[in-house]
Amino acid sequence: MSRRKARVLAFQALYCFDAAPAPLEQILAFEWEGEKLERTDETVLAFARNLAAGTIENLPAIDEKIKKNLKGWDITRLKRVDLAVLRISVYSLLFQKDIPAGVVIEEAIGICKDYGTEGAFKFVNGALDAIRKTECEP
Repeated sequence: MSRRKARVLAFQALYCFDAAPAPLEQILAFEWEGEKLERTDETVLAFARNLAAGTIENLPAIDEKIKKNLKGWDITRLKRVDLAVLRISVYSLLFQKDIPAGVVIEEAIGICKDYGTEGAFKFVNGALDAIRKTECEP
């Protein structure tokens, strides 16, 4: 299973949700994938749906954690792409305890480098590391 592909799908779903809110079922259909969706492993789709749905369902708590941990940034100034990456990653840190925090952060940095604004991976890394320290360490 490619969890990276699943994270990218979830990130795209969050971006769609933020850009043009629609019913959750519609967002989780991943229609933008077109024919590629038919070739995507069901395990990847299930992980992506779980990640996107869980993030959307817990958005107020996730956004609060992001706001508290942005150094020198205001959440309203973030580009939607960067915010979507942060949101799915914070959901993973808070609710998917079986995934190591380091893996979550590395995946977020990679997705930011591929899809985010220039240099966004730096503040995403900083915010996620701060959340990791307060939420994931004993």
